[in-house]
Amino acid sequence: MERIAGRIVTTRDELVAAVDTADVAEIVVAGRIGNVPALRLRAGQRLRGDGAGAAIVFVPGADGLALTSNNALRDLGVHAGPAYRAIFNDTSVQDLGRIELANVTATGQVQVFARDGVRTGHVEIDGLDIVAADVRDRPDRPRGFGVEVLQGAFTLWNMQNDDGASITADLVGISAGRVGAPVLGGGIFVGGAGPDAGGRVKVRRLETNAIYTDGKIAFGTADRITGGVFTSHGAHAEVVRNRGPVVTYGSNDIVLDNWGVVDRWIADEKISSFGPIGIGFVNFGTINHLKMNAPIETFGDGARGFNVYAGTVGLAEFDRIATHGDGAAGMQFDQPIGRLAVRRGIETFGGIGPTLVKGVIVQQPAIALSIRPGGAAHEIVIEGGVVTHGAGMLPMEMLGSVQLLRVTGGFEAAGGGLG
Repeated sequence: MERIAGRIVTTRDELVAAVDTADVAEIVVAGRIGNVPALRLRAGQRLRGDGAGAAIVFVPGADGLALTSNNALRDLGVHAGPAYRAIFNDTSVQDLGRIELANVTATGQVQVFARDGVRTGHVEIDGLDIVAADVRDRPDRPRGFGVEVLQGAFTLWNMQNDDGASITADLVGISAGRVGAPVLGGGIFVGGAGPDAGGRVKVRRLETNAIYTDGKIAFGTADRITGGVFTSHGAHAEVVRNRGPVVTYGSNDIVLDNWGVVDRWIADEKISSFGPIGIGFVNFGTINHLKMNAPIETFGDGARGFNVYAGTVGLAEFDRIATHGDGAAGMQFDQPIGRLAVRRGIETFGGIGPTLVKGVIVQQPAIALSIRPGGAAHEIVIEGGVVTHGAGMLPMEMLGSVQLLRVTGGFEAAGGGLG
């Protein structure tokens, strides 16, 4: 049967009927259509908005739009309740084909899982703005390094145990939350099944605009975190680029977190956290080249600026790191890395306090540069000085090894108390 090129819909009944019609390939949504029951697109169907106000608003208390295979959404708002899924996929199909989202605005989680029947497919995003979402109650969470990680407002996760199951993706122009109105839970989550085996996700680009998150995790919780932007086990990204600011507000909300493999990670705008243990950048995987073109700044006890407790970084370049909290070291690592450079200094404003290390809350000083046992670097070059403001706080501790260390601007314990 030849498929009809397109059908314009203006009411709920017309939309439901078009989706249920096998020979309708493209559905054009004119205006805002409300009180829509859950929909499941047929393989190959496309939804497109006509005009700036085009949107589908689903009935309260239910998920929204299920994708199957070779579906596309363009120029459209898709709105469910924040605690529900606005867009998700039917995991009974074997092949996602090519899933495309372009210039889509959503309320509720956008979630793509490879599990059950799904073993392959490609996800293409060019403009996705998640206005609000609450993913704190999602039961599926990856575990590692003593913690579990909440899903993100946008989640792409290959959960298959089979090494042959592979999802590819090109993800550009994703934003989530608003200033003062963050998404609840994680922000952007991309991952595979595990560090050594299972399904993979291969990402050409993961590019984000502004991201604002709050995991609402109770302070003192040691086994749960979120990521503003999180690449998990089994993910290999050629480029991760944060073109907009990434901001977290809650306890244990890591701003940028890598457990996978990233060839190049670039941040063009400021990386900020405003909660305890809201660490700026955590690396537990492999990053070949990390380049922070704007400052990392944290405001909270235990909110370190940058750390490497597993994995490695080949070349790490920073603009500036500043922390404001007890236990908030500026930069800390206990693994070998390659070359590290800071352009405008490392500065801490705190003393001894609690922080989270591999699922255990420990007491640590807010040292500006901390090289722990096992930590090593070929070269560390810092311009702008290494400064602490807390009483008795050392600017630097060296319990590992560095082949070449060069600091312009010196070391300063501005808080005194060392004599």
